[in-house]
Amino acid sequence: MKLKSNLFLLLAAAIWGLAFVAQRVGMDYVGPYTFNGVRFALGSLSLVPLLLFYKTSSSQNEGSGQNYQADARAGFLAGTVLFIAASLQQIGLIYTTAGKAAFITCLYIVLVPIMGIFIKQRIHLWTWCGSAFAVAGLYFLCVKENFTVSYGDLLELAGAFFWTIHILLIDRFASKVNTLRLAFFQFVTCAAFSLATALWLETITAKGLLQASIPILYGGICSVGIAYTLQIVGQKNASPSHAAIILSMETVFAAIGGYLLINEHLGLREIAGSGLMLTGMLLSQLQNLNPAQSESTETSV
Repeated sequence: MKLKSNLFLLLAAAIWGLAFVAQRVGMDYVGPYTFNGVRFALGSLSLVPLLLFYKTSSSQNEGSGQNYQADARAGFLAGTVLFIAASLQQIGLIYTTAGKAAFITCLYIVLVPIMGIFIKQRIHLWTWCGSAFAVAGLYFLCVKENFTVSYGDLLELAGAFFWTIHILLIDRFASKVNTLRLAFFQFVTCAAFSLATALWLETITAKGLLQASIPILYGGICSVGIAYTLQIVGQKNASPSHAAIILSMETVFAAIGGYLLINEHLGLREIAGSGLMLTGMLLSQLQNLNPAQSESTETSV
């Protein structure tokens, strides 16, 4: 069962990693808010069959009963943060590569325990070691020889902080509300904010949506709907910390996908930086290899 769960999580990581490529390609035809609005709307719809299927299942009832109002409130708060994080990520992809965006985004694996200091969580030595590697990797990946950081990288870095806040919110709500309904309401909130902003700032055309249909469908159904479901199923028999390590592999899949599908190349400096960041991500989770030290943390992009 553990092997099967790990395979589910690895598949989710692959889907999320390749989603960075889909998001990058989608920007050729539609604006970032339009892309996010439609894909999160599709993601919301893809969860409707699961919501109906698990409606009477006690395994999906995590102490919330039929308290849809509590689920909606939690989903609205998480969805608002998700909207900010996803918007920064999507806009950043216009100015940087899919691989770099994925590596910078996955800094949340290091930032989550560090930000835990503010809620009086104990920070392990391995976390500090991982942070040091991640910061060094970020320097090689993003900072140019003249000590400048690209606009896209800066947006992705800001997004990583909001992904961190989002994960901490999910961790807080996960044991109090129904996880599927939480996901549904947060996706609906993110879709609503994104579409409203798109109507205000962007021009939405049927031609653009048709041209971006494949990236949008992949981002909505596969990245939001299927991958999230795989994460839920996979984490039933895997500790959250182990799941975080496997899910961090989305960075590798994003870099490989960017190279194979849209001919994005990373130089030696960027490859070294990516390697350091991946090392830092894994080091930050080493203390959780001991089940007695593991803490519940749910990860979701």
